[in-house]
Amino acid sequence: MTMTMPRMTTLQTLALRALRLPGRKPRGPWLRALSAALLAIALAASLAPRAGAQAVAAPLVQIGAGDTISLQVFGQPDMTGSIYVGEDGTVSVPLVGRVKVAGLSPAEAGQRIEAALREGNVLVDPHVTVAVAQAINQRVSVLGEVGTPGRYPIDSGTTPLDLLAQAGGVKETGADVIFLVRRMGDGTTERLPIDLAPLGQDGGPQVLPTLRAGDVLFVPVAQDYFVSGEVTAPARYRFHQGLTVAEAIAKAGGVNERGSDSRVEIRRQRKDGKYETLHASPGDVVQPGDIVKVKGKLF
Repeated sequence: MTMTMPRMTTLQTLALRALRLPGRKPRGPWLRALSAALLAIALAASLAPRAGAQAVAAPLVQIGAGDTISLQVFGQPDMTGSIYVGEDGTVSVPLVGRVKVAGLSPAEAGQRIEAALREGNVLVDPHVTVAVAQAINQRVSVLGEVGTPGRYPIDSGTTPLDLLAQAGGVKETGADVIFLVRRMGDGTTERLPIDLAPLGQDGGPQVLPTLRAGDVLFVPVAQDYFVSGEVTAPARYRFHQGLTVAEAIAKAGGVNERGSDSRVEIRRQRKDGKYETLHASPGDVVQPGDIVKVKGKLF
C-alpha cells in the first residue's frame, strides 16, 4: 500500500535545515537535539486532523421549526407529552424552560434535554426519549417523470422507492436511471445515480442511498432510439444501457423479407451536432438518439 506523505510545513523545513547544514561544521549536540525535537513536533502537527477539515455529517433525521416531537421522561409521566418546536427552534420543557433542539437528531435532542434537567436541578439522573411525532421539515422533493411531483415527508426508514410510490410511480416516459441530488455541507451538490432496471431481475436492486431532509429525487425523461428501414415495426423505442444492434432490431420485430441483416447502418449525432453514418454489426452497442436502419437486399 502506498501512503502519500503531507507537504512539509515551514517548521519542518527549518528543523531539517538545522539538522543538516551543508558546507558547515556539525553543531553541538544540544542544537541537534533541539532540531530533532522541533521536527517531531512539526510532523505530529502535520499528521494531526485539522479542525474543520472534514464536515460533520448531518443527522439522517433533523428536528426543525414547526415539527412536533414526542417527549418521554422515564419515571415522570407528568413531563411526558407532545411538544411543538417553535420558530426559533426551541421547545418548552416543564420546569426547565426553552431548550433549543432544531438541527439535532431525536437522540441528540434527548441528550440536550437531559442536560437541561440536570443543570436546572430538576432531576438527578434523567432519562429522556424524543421522537418526531409530526415532521414538517423532513421532506424530499420528487420531480420529473412521476405521477404526482411534489414534496413528501420522510422518516429514517424511507427509501427512494417508497418516495416513488408516494409520488404515483415512474411514468412510461421516465428513465430507468434516476438521480438523488443532495446539497452538501460545503455548499457543493452531489448527484447520486440510482438504477431501477435491476428491480425486475433476480439480483434485485443495488444498495439504495439513505434519504435526508432537503434531498431532491429526480426522474429524467427516458432516452430512446429509432429503428427504421426493412423491419417489421419501425418506430421509436426506449433505450437501456448495453443495448446492441441485434437487440434493437429484435425489438422492432426483426428484419422483414425485403431486408438484409448484413446491410445495417447507424446514423449518429456527434458532439459537434453533425451526423455520421456507420456500418453496424449485430454486437455493436447502440447509443441514445441513434437511428438504426436496416437496408433492403441487393437482389
